[in-house]
Amino acid sequence: MNLKFTKMSGSGNDFVVIDNREPVVSESEKREFVRKVCARRTSVGADGLIFIENSDKADFKWDFYNEDGSSAEMCGNGGRCVARYVVENSIADKALSFETTAGLISAEVEGAMVKIKLTQPFDLRENLTLSVDGESFSIDSLNTGVPHAVVFTDDIENIDLPRIGKGIRYHDTFAPAGTNVCFVQVNPDGSLVVRTYERGVEGETLACGTGVVASALLASRKHGLKSPVSALTRGGEVLKVYFDPEQESLTGDVYLQGLTQISFTGVLGDLE
Repeated sequence: MNLKFTKMSGSGNDFVVIDNREPVVSESEKREFVRKVCARRTSVGADGLIFIENSDKADFKWDFYNEDGSSAEMCGNGGRCVARYVVENSIADKALSFETTAGLISAEVEGAMVKIKLTQPFDLRENLTLSVDGESFSIDSLNTGVPHAVVFTDDIENIDLPRIGKGIRYHDTFAPAGTNVCFVQVNPDGSLVVRTYERGVEGETLACGTGVVASALLASRKHGLKSPVSALTRGGEVLKVYFDPEQESLTGDVYLQGLTQISFTGVLGDLE
């Protein structure tokens, strides 16, 4: 196949990035291609795959897929990774913008540190009571490019994330598209610990950028946290969320900042 790719990571959330401005993978082949490339042990392995494509509205457009071949509107950590990629490969300058199905995203790249401005959050739902296997949970929900249900807990290490996350992800309340599910612990110093069950991956990932943003904004509403809010992810990295004071009413700009990593580059061989 001899198709070049780059493997990148943002807070342990890993992605394959492919320059598709001159098409190397056709539209009809993309979903199956993604499933094969993202398969762990038998291929490169990743939480998602990003195609960089041409745009008449921004520096470039991305076409983002989860590892199961499903499309996603936005991904905060993927956005940070792709922003660094285009700067490293002279596709765009350090201050850039790119087109997603969630809207136009802007970014600032300073080496490995990337700060992206997200689209306006919407679809706020607070104090929902949902039942999973007969157990009730109080849930808040917010779309920060993709939908997130947020569960606040005082014991994040011992929560049954696979069972509860799956139950909320597929709950009728969020049908038909489903939702990501974030479990959030607020520390005494106002920082957060966030664990996320991601749709499309169908399990816990080491980080979810848009999930951290949703968690920070909802924590600011419920616990009075001020910008910036720091959040420890499962991958061990701390992400920072910046927002205007007006964000309590979900107006104003929202930013996600953190480190990115270029793991390796390579050439794809035959995909079985």
